Amino acid sequence: MDVDRNVLLDLHRRMVRIRVFEEEAGKLMEAARVPGALHLYVGEEAVAAGVMANLTDDDQITSTHRGHGHLVAKGGDFKRMYAELFGRATGYNKGKGGSMHVCDMEIGMLGANGIVGAGPPIAIGAAFSDRYRGTSNVAVTFFGDGASNEGGVHEAANIAALWKLPGLFVCEYNGYGEFTPPARHQAIRDVADRAAGYGMPGVVVDGMDVIAVYEATREAVARARRGDGPTLLECKTYRFYDHVGIRGMGVSYRTDDEVLQWRKRDPVALLEAHLADAQILSSDDARAVHDEVRAEALAAVAFAESSPFPEPHELLEDVYDTSLPAPDEAPR
Repeated sequence: MDVDRNVLLDLHRRMVRIRVFEEEAGKLMEAARVPGALHLYVGEEAVAAGVMANLTDDDQITSTHRGHGHLVAKGGDFKRMYAELFGRATGYNKGKGGSMHVCDMEIGMLGANGIVGAGPPIAIGAAFSDRYRGTSNVAVTFFGDGASNEGGVHEAANIAALWKLPGLFVCEYNGYGEFTPPARHQAIRDVADRAAGYGMPGVVVDGMDVIAVYEATREAVARARRGDGPTLLECKTYRFYDHVGIRGMGVSYRTDDEVLQWRKRDPVALLEAHLADAQILSSDDARAVHDEVRAEALAAVAFAESSPFPEPHELLEDVYDTSLPAPDEAPR
């Protein structure tokens, strides 16, 4: 596999950062230390890491309700992320957006989104802007197998292919639209089969293999930067925990054995085994990375808990763009 040693180590660190962040966030939720529900990305780390390792800070992404992993892999700051989960003023959205609205415009993360399938139209709008401004940027949108049936996804894919916009559609096929398996909501087995109808390439990749995701993304991003249009990349992956929270087994819609079988293909463990075999990263070195990232996470949690809540008078701030003229002041 033609992947540089430093890239492999980078992929590993990105995945470990996601895993550690999410495990700690799940514990915080179960202990009722943060308000609301969290949709954890544990098990799907290879997708976000493999995609984001091909992007720059100027490339844009749109995310989903399960969006922590995307922001972490794009370079998100643990302190600001945890602060947002705690509802504190130092958070990404000043404590007023919460888990499903984390974003960081400085690194091209245009936001997680609680509306299923709402990300693709936003990303393709960014791709149109990239083309219009003559940049070499690429806009990537993530969505799940459940969201793949939403009208906005199809409309965005259609116009992106028609205008050959520099976009990438990443379907994180984790086998469940909340609690519903794909066989109960679509007649096709692979979402990538729909790509032919849009007029773009459709690629199915093992979403538990970060190297496979990285290489498929590298080709798709290069194609977009050349001006040849978008690609639909379908990553077959799996979430280890429930739709919400950290409960992973003993639920009615999937069996314990199913979860255990997928856990045997843990993407972090698979890469670590590959790196050990290639004498790139020993087990002790891998453990040191986990320990280092865990210390970063615990320090970020302490920072978040010690941060102030937003003030009541700030409730309506950042809701509207006050730089725009009021309706009665707008030019006619």
